[in-house]
This record gives sequence, structure tokens and C-alpha cells, in this order.
Amino acid sequence: MFTAFARAFKTPDLRKKLLFTLGIIVIYRLGAHVPAPGVDYTKVQQCIDQADSGGLLGLMQMFSGGALLQITIFALGIMPYITASIILQLLTVVIPRLEALKKEGQSGTAKITQYTRYLTVALAVLQGTGLVATARSGALFQNCSVGDQIVSDKSVFTTVIMVLTMTAGTAAVMWLGELITDRGIGNGMSILMFISIAATFPGALWAIKESGKLADGWIEFGTVILIGFVMVGLVVFVEQAQRRIPVQYAKRMIGRRSYGGTSTYIPLKVNQAGVIPVIFASSLLYIPALIVQFSGSQAGWATWITDNFVEQNAPYYMVAYFLLIVFFAFFYVAISFNPDEVADNMKKYGGFIPGIRAGRPTAEYLSYVLNRITWPGSLYLALIALVPTMALAGFGGANANFPFGGTSILIIVGVGLETVKQIESQLQQRNYEGFLR
Repeated sequence: MFTAFARAFKTPDLRKKLLFTLGIIVIYRLGAHVPAPGVDYTKVQQCIDQADSGGLLGLMQMFSGGALLQITIFALGIMPYITASIILQLLTVVIPRLEALKKEGQSGTAKITQYTRYLTVALAVLQGTGLVATARSGALFQNCSVGDQIVSDKSVFTTVIMVLTMTAGTAAVMWLGELITDRGIGNGMSILMFISIAATFPGALWAIKESGKLADGWIEFGTVILIGFVMVGLVVFVEQAQRRIPVQYAKRMIGRRSYGGTSTYIPLKVNQAGVIPVIFASSLLYIPALIVQFSGSQAGWATWITDNFVEQNAPYYMVAYFLLIVFFAFFYVAISFNPDEVADNMKKYGGFIPGIRAGRPTAEYLSYVLNRITWPGSLYLALIALVPTMALAGFGGANANFPFGGTSILIIVGVGLETVKQIESQLQQRNYEGFLR
């Protein structure tokens, strides 16, 4: 990996792309530390030291690179864009118009991207309003004595300005990501997501060391680093694992020329769903706690939810989290990969799987293989997602701030692998000599 980066910096055009990407990253991180108007920065820092965020709030805090609880202009980060992308991807299966656009190629994809931008802005307005309202009421930092003083001016004008600032910040983040995609290296949104998560690693690691009790915290610190290396190796191994379905194309004579007769394969990844099931499960499990928080009820049902679905090390929470991840893994694979469509395309171009008849038998075979490999993929996702709770339970420090948690490590490794592959691909294109020198 480091060799690829070193070679890239020696290539002039790649060096320009890398430096442009680094410049955008610097701008993004600066914006993540600029407070929104009307926010008392001193009181925010005082409350952050006492904060204990988990569930969806912790997920948004991670995707914003720590900017959410600081209530900066980039407080919402790329979370609205991620949510909008997931919603559009799900609606593509449901709405025929979107499905038709997806099949139109580049023009249809551009149209869907435009819809994603509009939905991102709408979600940013909703999420920004919710964040400002929560900060004004003091519910953002429930255990902080000055939590209700973070926003001193509670007028409607100040609230509107704060919401508009955060919405504009989300639009700016979306624009920065697209700039990286067009003029930099890798997928812009993925790179910004990578940076947001990686930016929280040093602080989280040092917090574990400071809160540790064995050898002044160095035992816990070393254990977390060791677990991190093991998890990175496991994630790389599983993310690269795939089942290759061989496909043979029959020869066709058109005039005097022969076409086809080639062999290829359909790569089916073990983790076909990626990190989406973890995000879905985290968001869904946060809803009961959110209802209790805003209802303020002290009834039996509210107490039961508080005891079993607020703390992430609660047995009910862990079991529900595990089952939801497995369910959403199968659900997302079912809507993102259509065996019937793949079988029809193969039949149209004269392709077949050796030993399997074209058409319906091919679709059934693909469904069978996909279900078989989704089981280990979903169980792997569920186990990786539960590592923050299980890994530090022996030290009494299992919490949402564990840096090598499921969502973070999956995104870090996935984006890192794809970026390195793209750099190596561009290097190969520039250094390829061909058959004739």
C-alpha cells in the first residue's frame, strides 16, 4: 500500500490529484471545528467531557468526525447524504420510474444523483432542526449541568439561522465530496467518510488509556491495538472473499466472423450487503430510546426500554442487534441483487453456467448460492458489530467509543482497499508498455 502511494507521488498527474484530495480533506476538517452561530463553544466543550452518546446519535457523531456534539457548521457531516442514498436505492426497487432511470445508463444515473442531492438537503433541514431543538432544550447533553445554556439565544431567528447554516454545511460537504470524485482520487463521499471516522481514532484510543486501571492504562491500550490488528486482518480476509460462478459464452458466427466463446465469472461477495445492515439495525434500535426520551414517561414500559435498550451491553439490546443485522443483511441482498435479471441477461447474450440450463434454472441456482454465502456474511457482520461490547467487557469499558467497532472498521478497511486499488489501477495504466516498446 505504501509503495503504491510512493509511486503515485512520483507521477505528476497522480501527485496533483492526491494533493487536491488532501487539500479538500483539510478544508473539511477545518469546517468540522467552526461552531455554528448562536452556540456557546465553552459550554459545549464542558458538556462533551461528560457526554455518553450511543445508538444513532453515536453513529452520527462518528460519521461527522466528532462535529455533531460540538454543533459546528459541518455538524451533520455526510449522514444526510448517506441516508438519502440508501433511501433512493431502496425506492429504486419499489418505484418503476426510478428502476427505468437506473437501466438508462449514465443519463439515468445522473438523474438519480440529482434526486439524491435534493433529498439530502431536505433531510439536512429535518436533522438540523432536530439537533438545534435538542440542543436548545438541553436534551443533547442530559447529564450536563449547563446543557440548556449551550444556545443562549432561543429566539426563532437564531434557530432558523442555525438550521440554515447546518444545511448549507451539508450541501458544502456534498460538493466537496463530488470535487474529490471528479478531480481527486477515489470516491469523494467514501473518502470523507473515511476521514471522519479516522479522525476520532486518536482521541478514542487515548480515552481508553486514560480510563484504564492496569499498568496505568497501557494494558487496556495494548489490548485494544491488538484487537484492532486482528479485526483488520479478519475484515480484509472476508471483504476480499467471493464465490466466483463460472460463465461460458457460446460461439456465434456473424458473417465470416466468430463472436463469443469466452469464459468469465460472476463474483458474489461473502459480505454482499456491506455496512448497510449495521446502519439499519443501529438506527432502528435507537427509536425506542428516542420515544422514551421525548415522551418523558416514567411508566413501566418506559423503564423497561431504558433498562434494556439504552445501554449497549444489555442482553436484550445485544440479541436484538444481532438478529436485526442478520435480517437486514438478507433483506438488502434480496433487493440489491436480482437473480432473474442476471439470468435473463446471460441468456440474451448467449451465456450459461456449465451444468446449469439457461433461464429459470440459472436464476434458481444463483439464488441458492447467494443464500448460502449470505449466512456466513451476515453472521460475520453481526459479530463484528458486537465487538465494542464484547472486547472491553473484561475491563469494564465496553462502550460506543471503542475505536475498532463494527461500522467504523468496515468502512475504514473497505474505503482503504478501494482507494489503493484505484491508485494501483491508474499507475498500471500510466506504466503499461504493451507488446511493442
